[in-house]
Amino acid sequence: MEFGATYTSASISKRLGAKIIDLLAKDLKTEFPKLKGFSVRNLKYMRKFALDYPRPVIEQLIIATEQLRSEETSITKVQKTLTTFVQQVAAQMQNSSSHQTKKMQQPAAQNEVYNDLFLQSILARISWSHHLVLMDKVPNIGQRLWYMLHVIERGISRNILGLQIEGNLFERQIKAKKITNFARILPLPQSDMANYLLKDPYIFDFVQAKENADERDIESQLANHVTKFLLELGKGFAFISRQQHFQIGGSDFYSDLIFYHTRLKCYVVVELKARPFQPGDVSQLNFYVNLVNDKLKAKDDNPTIGLLLCKGKNEVVAEYSLMGISNALGISDYQLSKVVPEEIKSQLPDIKEIEKELKELD
Repeated sequence: MEFGATYTSASISKRLGAKIIDLLAKDLKTEFPKLKGFSVRNLKYMRKFALDYPRPVIEQLIIATEQLRSEETSITKVQKTLTTFVQQVAAQMQNSSSHQTKKMQQPAAQNEVYNDLFLQSILARISWSHHLVLMDKVPNIGQRLWYMLHVIERGISRNILGLQIEGNLFERQIKAKKITNFARILPLPQSDMANYLLKDPYIFDFVQAKENADERDIESQLANHVTKFLLELGKGFAFISRQQHFQIGGSDFYSDLIFYHTRLKCYVVVELKARPFQPGDVSQLNFYVNLVNDKLKAKDDNPTIGLLLCKGKNEVVAEYSLMGISNALGISDYQLSKVVPEEIKSQLPDIKEIEKELKELD
């Protein structure tokens, strides 16, 4: 009775499991002294991986991956596919649990089927280090699938993946309400894709600027670190110019940043405001979009899209500001440097690098 009061069956199982892993790690090290990867920590991750991805989960992963790749990119379709995937996984896991004993009686056959399915799945296409990040930081299996596809499409490192998860990339791109007129102005599927690519807010962790920095200072650093800026903007953006000069009606005008999007096949004008949104900002952005359409856009390019980045906005005011505008415009917030995890700092520029680049710019 005293023993039962102190140790539950679950705690005993946990203690025995931990002990077995410790012993296994020791035995493997003794048996294979030249092989690496069998530490206690790594073996625990292997056990978690096996528990997170049994056969029913891998079967649904394969189906959901094919659906996400075959459909036109749209937030609604992505959300629906991931929700269905999570529901199917839960249902199949519940059904399979009652047959677990029977399955364990056929280990060889089950292992062969599992291995074949694993090799067909997206799980086999990303590195073990990426899986460690996902298991640590993304408990929702539907979001894990989205990040896996993101890793494959962008070829990002585990450190960058960790940074983007910490920065809530999925929430900012898939869950956030987007303030645009894309659905009204752009045809399908271009409007869906443009809306999918937009984030709110954008996070510029690599910008070492004070909260009261002006637009030119922030813009300068975005241009200097254009690779990291493009990473935050998303797939398909190509940098064209900064402070693009236009001479109109005897006056000089300069557009902040201009990009070209390879999938949308159009120019994207980005205007940056180091303050909260004001209705007049839409007119200015619309002016530059008109200029790009007239001066830069080729006959086979789609109409230019405008993106206004500002430090906060009233959504109702922003939506009213877009009414009656005939160009495709979007309005998003942005955030400057936040606390960056220690393991990510090596990927970012230090203050000396920035000072050097700013001096070269001058």
